[in-house]
Amino acid sequence: MGEFTVTKEKILKALSTVEEPDLKKDLVTLNMISDVEVGVNQISFTVILTTPACPLKELIKQRCVAAIHEHLGDTFEIKINMTSNVTSILSQNVMLPEVKNIIAISSGKGGVGKSTVTANLAMALKKSGAKVGIIDADISGPSIPIMFGAQDLQPMVSVKDGKNLIAPIMQYGIKMISIGFLTPPDSAVVWRGPMASQALRQFFNDVDWGELDYLLLDLPPGTGDIHLTLVQTVPVTGAVIVTTPQKVALADATKGGSMFSQPNINVPILGVVENMAYFTPAELPENKYYIFGQGGGDQIAAKFDVPVLGRIPLVQKIREGGDEGRPVMMDAEDASAIAFSQTAEKLAQQIAIRNANMPKTEKVKVGA
Repeated sequence: MGEFTVTKEKILKALSTVEEPDLKKDLVTLNMISDVEVGVNQISFTVILTTPACPLKELIKQRCVAAIHEHLGDTFEIKINMTSNVTSILSQNVMLPEVKNIIAISSGKGGVGKSTVTANLAMALKKSGAKVGIIDADISGPSIPIMFGAQDLQPMVSVKDGKNLIAPIMQYGIKMISIGFLTPPDSAVVWRGPMASQALRQFFNDVDWGELDYLLLDLPPGTGDIHLTLVQTVPVTGAVIVTTPQKVALADATKGGSMFSQPNINVPILGVVENMAYFTPAELPENKYYIFGQGGGDQIAAKFDVPVLGRIPLVQKIREGGDEGRPVMMDAEDASAIAFSQTAEKLAQQIAIRNANMPKTEKVKVGA
């Protein structure tokens, strides 16, 4: 290569030809390259992804290597450190200053597996390396404590800056709060709407959440006081709609999505998760039986012009994991765990795209 000298500037120029596939800009412009170092026949640098759950991690890495070879030659050993800094549009979120993204997990009707999806998406994001929390906002029917085997745990209270704060329960590396931790397990929570709404506000105001990349909200089914309280209390990054394929679920899920799309609420819908999409028996893992119909998730996604984030199979292990208090994502590497993992990657991807291309979500003004 003669007298050709590699410099940091030349490396950055080569990497400026690499486009981030989702954000459609180059890695240098997006400030995704750092710690560029040149040694004897060695180049090293760090790529800062927008999420640790990036499904395109390997593709970006390959493109960086190809760009270095094309522009600077192939005689170098290239060391690339892939790290991440989750993007956020909640910089003015005074109530939760260290929480980067608040994601509402919504469904039009009950029984579609919204809490199961929330629990396993949280576990998948945690496994990728993200800091994750869950608010169980289903005040009258809290499921999260049971799904995480934490129904007998009670949160501690500590004083911080002169204020009493609830420490969230930490289970499997995920911070969580639920009315189920604060009331006797056998008693029904029979509260009017304002009381339930006040409980949700306290889950934001009076819980010491600390630093989180993603705070998932397991909402009650339908649309009501809790949903309005949510959008009036905090700026929500986006909503995920959970549905099953059959017609009655689709009709209700569409209503749920329409609430977030209203001009005065205007929370972006990030995508649709089709749960119980097909049945696969353990003894016939290659077979798919579409018990509840087919294509329902696509219909809702098309209506709101959003992607289908994933299709979760109806398999016994998912139900068993919820009942046993160990979400299936914790252990299994079977089709169900892979489906949740891919869905979480797609969700993280859509959050990053949303944060790069759309304005901040504002809190809904009361009376708006």
